Amino acid sequence: MKDKLIIFDTTLRDGEQSPGASMNRDEKVRIARALERLRVDVIEAGFPAASPGDFEAVQAVARTVTDSTVCGLARALDRDIDRAGEALKEAGRPRIHTFIATSPIHMERKLRMSPDQVVERAVAAVKRARRYTDDVEFSPEDAGRSEEDFLCRIIEAVIAAGATTINIPDTVGYSLPHEFGALIARLRERIPNADKAVFSVHCHNDLGLAVANSLAAVLNGARQVECTINGLGERAGNAALEEVVMAVRTRQDVFPCDTGINTREIVPCSKLVSSITGFPVQPNKAIVGANAFAHESGIHQDGVLKHRETYEIMRAEDVGWSANRMVLGKHSGRNAFRTRMKELGIEFESEEALNEAFARFKELADKKHEIFDEDLQALISEQIFEAEAERVKLIALHVCADTGEIPVARVVLKIDGEERTGEAGGSGVVDATFKAVESLLDTGATLLLYSVNNITTGTDAQGEVTVRLEKAGRVVNGQGADTDIVIASAKAYINAVNKLLSPRSRKHPQAADV
Repeated sequence: MKDKLIIFDTTLRDGEQSPGASMNRDEKVRIARALERLRVDVIEAGFPAASPGDFEAVQAVARTVTDSTVCGLARALDRDIDRAGEALKEAGRPRIHTFIATSPIHMERKLRMSPDQVVERAVAAVKRARRYTDDVEFSPEDAGRSEEDFLCRIIEAVIAAGATTINIPDTVGYSLPHEFGALIARLRERIPNADKAVFSVHCHNDLGLAVANSLAAVLNGARQVECTINGLGERAGNAALEEVVMAVRTRQDVFPCDTGINTREIVPCSKLVSSITGFPVQPNKAIVGANAFAHESGIHQDGVLKHRETYEIMRAEDVGWSANRMVLGKHSGRNAFRTRMKELGIEFESEEALNEAFARFKELADKKHEIFDEDLQALISEQIFEAEAERVKLIALHVCADTGEIPVARVVLKIDGEERTGEAGGSGVVDATFKAVESLLDTGATLLLYSVNNITTGTDAQGEVTVRLEKAGRVVNGQGADTDIVIASAKAYINAVNKLLSPRSRKHPQAADV
C-alpha cells in the first residue's frame, strides 16, 4: 500500500493574509464546509490570538467541521497557545500549530533571543499545547535559511516534548527544489527521533517554486503538504493545493504516496474561494483556470478529438469542471432552491434568511435566463456582505454618458438611516459613480484595485467587481455583483466603504510582535 499524503489547507489562515483577502466568520465557515467536502485532512482555521474576530472564526469552524482536523496557529507564547486551546475546545479533532523563528537573522533581529532561549521557548510551547490536545505541530519559521545543525537540535527537542508533526517552512520562498528536497531527506536521517513525527512542508511562491519545492520534499519523505486553494497567500502566495494534489495523483508512477482528496470538488472550491476573497483566478492557471482544458490550436484540437490523451493528461470532469451546469431557472421553487444551496454547502440560519435569498434569486432570474452555481455563490456572498453592519446602502443610481461629453453619475445613498443624493462627473461612468459616492462620504480612502470578472459566460452574465481601498494602513476588499456592471461597481465600492467604517478592525497576524 502507498503512504497517505496529508493535505493541510491554510487558505483560512495564510491565504487570508493576502492584502484585502480578510474573511469574516461566516465566510470562513462556508469555505471550511467546502474544504471538508474536498476531504482536506487538516483545516488551519486561523490565528486565534490575532483578534477577537479570528478567535470567533476558529471557534465557529471548530463547531462546524466534523470530518477534518481543525487547527489553530499560535506563536510560542503561553497566551497564544491558551487562546488557541480555548478556540478549539469544541473541535472533534483539534490541532495546535505553534512556531518560532530559527534562522540567525530572525533570532537576532526579530526575536532578540539566543539559540538556547529559542529552543527553551519552543519546548515549553509544545508542552503547553499538549495540555489541550495530543495533536501538536511545530514549525521552525524561516527554516530554509536556518543553520542545519540548529534545526536538528530544536526539532529533536520538540519531538521529545510531544510534537507529532514537524513542519519545515520555506518562509521567504528562497529554496530551490533540489536543495529543499535534500534538506528534508537529511533532517529525517540526522534527527534520532525523526520517526516519531510526520514531516511537513510549507512553501511560499516568491520565486514561483512553491509547488516544485513541496513535491521535491514529498519525494524525500515529507508526508504532509501545507497549501492553499488557488495558491492564495501573502506576497506571491503559497503552494496551490490543486496543483500539488493533481501532480501526485497524475504521476502515481513517481510518487510513493497519494491523497484522500475528492478531486471533483476542486473547481467548485476554487470558485467559492475566488468569489469570497475577490481574487479572480487567471485563465491560464493550472487545473482551475478557465483555459486549463481549452484547445485553440488546430493540431491540438484534431488530436484531442481523435484521442483525448494526445494532449490532456487529466480529465476536466475529474477536477470538477463537469459540475458547471445550469441547475435552476425562473420557474424553480423554494424547495429546489434550498436543496441546491445545501448541495453547495450553503445552509440558512433562519426561514427569513432563506426567503431573502430566494427573493434575490427570483430577481436575478428575471434578468438572466440561465442560473449557474457561480451565480448562486455570488448571490449569497452579496447577501452576507449586506447583512454586516451597514452604515451606507445604495438606494438608486443614475448615470449619463454621451459621446464627447463628460460622464455624470447621480447616486442616492442611505447613510446611517438618512437618504442623501450626490452627483459627480468623471472620466467614465464608473469613475463618476465612485466620485459621486465620495462626494457624500469623503472617506479619504485610496483606490488600490478595481477588477471586473464575469461570473459565467454570455452577454447576460453577472459581472463581479472587486474594489480594494486603503486608509491609514488598513486595506479592505469590497465586492458587488450584478448583470449591470456599473451597478456592480457601485455595490463593490460601497461594500468596501462599509468595511472601512466598521468599528470591528482586525489585527493582521504578521503585525503581532513575538
